[in-house]
Amino acid sequence: MDGRGRGGESFVAVRRMSNGLGRGSAYHSTPPEVVTGSAAWLGRGLSCVCVQIRDSDARPSFDLTPMQEECLDRLQSRLDVPYDGSNPEHQEALLALWHASFPEKELQSLISDQWKEMGWQGKDPTTDFRGGGFISLENLLYFAKNFPKSFQDLLRKKEGNRAVWEYPFAVAGVNITFMLIQMLDLEAYKPRTLVGAAFLKFHAENESAFDLLYCITFKLMDRQWLSMRASYMDFNAVMKSTRRQLESELLREGVRHLQDLPSYKLLSR
Repeated sequence: MDGRGRGGESFVAVRRMSNGLGRGSAYHSTPPEVVTGSAAWLGRGLSCVCVQIRDSDARPSFDLTPMQEECLDRLQSRLDVPYDGSNPEHQEALLALWHASFPEKELQSLISDQWKEMGWQGKDPTTDFRGGGFISLENLLYFAKNFPKSFQDLLRKKEGNRAVWEYPFAVAGVNITFMLIQMLDLEAYKPRTLVGAAFLKFHAENESAFDLLYCITFKLMDRQWLSMRASYMDFNAVMKSTRRQLESELLREGVRHLQDLPSYKLLSR
C-alpha cells in the first residue's frame, strides 16, 4: 500500500489533544451525522468515521448526577494525556503491550521493525499514538489482559475468511478509540446525544466502562469486516457500520449494563 486513498488523496491526520478540558470548558461537540474527511483520521489509507460541525445545529443536553460528573471528569482527564515516548510509565505500558501480544518473542528495542508485526505503520509506535493519546495504549492493553483470546484472535486474524489486504491491527485499535470518543461526545461539557448520556450511566457503575466498550467495539468491527467481505480500502465503510450497530445496541431497551449488549457475547477470555 502506498498510503493513499482512492483517487490519490492522502488520509493522514491526528486527533487534537485538548488542553485541560474540564467541566467548565466551552468546547462544543460535533453533531451526530457521519461524513468522511481527510483531516480526521489516523493512519495512511484509513479514513475516518468523523463528524461535521454546523453552527446552526441545535442539540439537547443531558443533566448529570454528581457521580456521573465525577466519572466524566476522570475520563476526560485520561483523554487529555498525550502519549510521551520519553515517559518511563508510557514506555513500560508499551513494553507490557508487546509482551501480552507476543509472549514468545523478545522485543529487541522500543524502536524496532518488530512493531510492524502488530500493525503499527513504522518502527516507532509513538507516531501512531499521537492520534489517540495514552488512552489508546491503555485500551489495547486492557483488551490484551482481560480478553486475551479475543485479542489474539484479532491480532493474528484467526477467524473467518480474511482479505488479501487486511486492516492493520494496532492502527485500527487507535482509530477505534478515536471513534468512540466522538460517538460518545466525551470531550463536551456534558453529553448532548442519547448515546453519550446512556454510556455515562454505564460508566458511573463501572470505571472501566470505556475500556470494556472498546473491547466490544473492536470485536464487533472485525465481525462487520468479515460479514462485509471487506478489504483495506473498505475500512471507513466498516467503521460506519460498526458505529451504527453500536449506537443501536447502547439505546436498546432493557440494556442495563454493557454486558447486556448483544455484541458483548462476541468476546471470549
